[in-house]
Amino acid sequence: MPDLIDFGTLQLKFLQSKETTGGSVDLFEMTLQPNARMPIPHYHERWDETIYGLSGVSTWRVDGKEIDIGPGESVFIKRGVVHGFTNRSNGPATCLCLLSPGALGPQYFKDMAALMAGGVPDPARMKETMLRYGLVPVAS
Repeated sequence: MPDLIDFGTLQLKFLQSKETTGGSVDLFEMTLQPNARMPIPHYHERWDETIYGLSGVSTWRVDGKEIDIGPGESVFIKRGVVHGFTNRSNGPATCLCLLSPGALGPQYFKDMAALMAGGVPDPARMKETMLRYGLVPVAS
């Protein structure tokens, strides 16, 4: 049974994780509601990320360049490259996210969801959580 994580305007459905693949990959569907965004641009040093559009259109900012990802389109984000995302459309956008090797698992997203559960999260606690899991926040 997939691990479902709902926080704010993002919903994640984990299909595989570092725990189920022996650290090989994390694989999850991510649905961004309208106006959803990654509030803190970041990079990671230990894994690469591939995004594949399933429905709707999400906009990814990768190394300073904006890339719209629709159904059947993809972007590869090499480790060390600053990135973030948003959904500027009026409908949800869903993409498949593959992290290789598997490094996060669902727990990172559960921890971030817990920080956001009480309303506006403390930016210092969000950054500390990101760093603990290997995401390096970058000032935008």
